Amino acid sequence: MRYAAIDVGSNAVRLLIANIIENNGSVSFKKNTLVRVPVRLGDDAFLNKHISDKKADDLVKSMQAFKNLMEVFKVTDYMACATSAMREADNGQQVAERIKEEAGIDLQIVHGEIEAQIIYASHAEVNIDKDKNYLYIDVGGGSTELSLFSRGELQASKSFNLGTIRILDNQDKEETWNEMKDFIREHTRHHKNIFGIGTGGNINKLYKLSNEKDGSPLTYVKLKSLYNYLDSFSMKERINVLGLNQDRADVIIPACEIYLTVLKCANIKSMYVPTVGMVDGIIQTLIEKNINNAG
Repeated sequence: MRYAAIDVGSNAVRLLIANIIENNGSVSFKKNTLVRVPVRLGDDAFLNKHISDKKADDLVKSMQAFKNLMEVFKVTDYMACATSAMREADNGQQVAERIKEEAGIDLQIVHGEIEAQIIYASHAEVNIDKDKNYLYIDVGGGSTELSLFSRGELQASKSFNLGTIRILDNQDKEETWNEMKDFIREHTRHHKNIFGIGTGGNINKLYKLSNEKDGSPLTYVKLKSLYNYLDSFSMKERINVLGLNQDRADVIIPACEIYLTVLKCANIKSMYVPTVGMVDGIIQTLIEKNINNAG
């Protein structure tokens, strides 16, 4: 049995096809195929509040390709979610309707709070000590989702209109940065020794570049020095010398800035990077939905 997750983000659109494994009553998944297309809807959505015909065409073509792949892989259930770029575009709903008509994919435009729920459904906390305090930090192209857990219980969760594409396009606002810092201070001041959990494509890439051993946390100090190192290269050098994809080489710098700001504000010294993201959370959400329906 296979499920598929589609994440229509502000920087890229992703399709994850996963094999569903049932073993002694427990259900898990193994990644089969991951496809990523750098459509970069955020450039339109954050600057013009409107998705251009060109970007809409690219998105529809990507969705048609995803639909074909899902059929070839004999996917039995799927879920497709769009986040902040589609939320903010005045024609987001029209584009979603076009995708339904031309690609046969039912795309849901989800609110920031739902996005946060899906991200922490990725079960990044499975290997984590339930007695400790954790701040989930997911940085995307258009928004940053923060969720504070204490002793395994969700204490607070909020989505902020701060993301890598938004910063590159100078569409981030000082009051949003301040609002995020206020949220962090308010909800972390009663908790000592908070650990970070970083999710999203940029932190996964940063973790790889850090050469940390799998499972080891990434320290604030290491992330800061990695940021300084990456920032010392031009965009072109980050592509040609460091081998970063073009659509990663620019966003990785503002991503670092957001992670460093959050860690410093919350007084977090180290962050776990379970290399999961929105698509993993969607697959987990599908698993739980189907278990509940079967029950």
